[in-house]
Amino acid sequence: MKRVLPGATIGVLGGGQLGRMLALKGREMGYRFVTLDPTPDSPCGQVSDRQVTAAYADERAARELASLADVITYEFENVNAGVAAVLERESYVPQGSELLRTTQHRLREKRAIEAAGVRVAPYRAIESTADLREAIQEFGLPCVLKTATGGYDGKGQFVIRRAEQAAEAFTALGGGAVELVLEQFVDFERELSVIAARGLDGEVRTFPPAWNVHVNSILHTSTAADGLIPDDVAGRARRMAADIANSLNVVGLIAVEMFLKADGTLFVNELAPRPHNSGHYTMDACSVSQFELHLRAVCGLPLPEPRLLTPVVMVNLLGEHIEPTLRWLEGEGERSLPEGVTAKVHLYGKAEAKRGRKMGHINLLTDDPAKALQWIETCGIWT
Repeated sequence: MKRVLPGATIGVLGGGQLGRMLALKGREMGYRFVTLDPTPDSPCGQVSDRQVTAAYADERAARELASLADVITYEFENVNAGVAAVLERESYVPQGSELLRTTQHRLREKRAIEAAGVRVAPYRAIESTADLREAIQEFGLPCVLKTATGGYDGKGQFVIRRAEQAAEAFTALGGGAVELVLEQFVDFERELSVIAARGLDGEVRTFPPAWNVHVNSILHTSTAADGLIPDDVAGRARRMAADIANSLNVVGLIAVEMFLKADGTLFVNELAPRPHNSGHYTMDACSVSQFELHLRAVCGLPLPEPRLLTPVVMVNLLGEHIEPTLRWLEGEGERSLPEGVTAKVHLYGKAEAKRGRKMGHINLLTDDPAKALQWIETCGIWT
């Protein structure tokens, strides 16, 4: 098993906020960083030793990244196949490209989850409007039509609520030109996620499940606390994530998003082979963060068992929340927080605060998550 020790240079494909937080943690561990991203002065580039500024599909730039790094990881999974091949040939990429190939395509991903012995919501590949109408008849309404590739934060999806929307949904998502998949709507009670880390030697660690709430298909809050999720459900969720990590031969992190029904049934919704927004709570509330475990895994270092040290609510800051957040920091700040709630603010260094764009997050550490959630609703930042 190859070990990449502190002092080495880690190459990060992708210069966004996930790369930034990887680099910040890795610098604490003694590593150097180089990143590749098309945006000059990217969030990760700001805290790296060097940035290669080029498109993700630029093979020359990929070779430059490979020449500068002892090991390469990615924070951006929609990597061009040719670039992935170049990196695997000319550098050390312990995550490989097969996991990317699987998780870039919803049908392949669902089949891989099923192969791991884990349940997904009923689905059907859709090639025509006739396929779609037949599947709608089988699944009932509502149901969700998605593109097989691309799409995030609600993009590349169409919720079909009436049978007569079939043709509209098919056309809107590019049916006939792109592959589509229809998913039966799961009447879930909660959305959960588990972050799993797997090392080069097959050792697996999982973080406590987070209870996630989305607004307009973008993650709003993730809450983690002992007793928040019944122990048997939490145990099953963590085992499911570990089974998927092992079955897919993951190296590094994989985020497993799930639906929990009222009867306790768990369905996996989708996977992300990298650090994940719903794992940001681990930065301040756990004995080891998702970013440190990812770096340890790809560098061949031992993986400590994560422990939740305090209940926590993570809340996302989007572009429209930045001005009120800065006013809050400048003015009331900590004084406005309920007693017993501590705020850890993480901003990503992005140049432009666009509406709906993830710009940062706040981890609210508290013995009473309900108190933190109430503050989020009433403080004025997220209204």
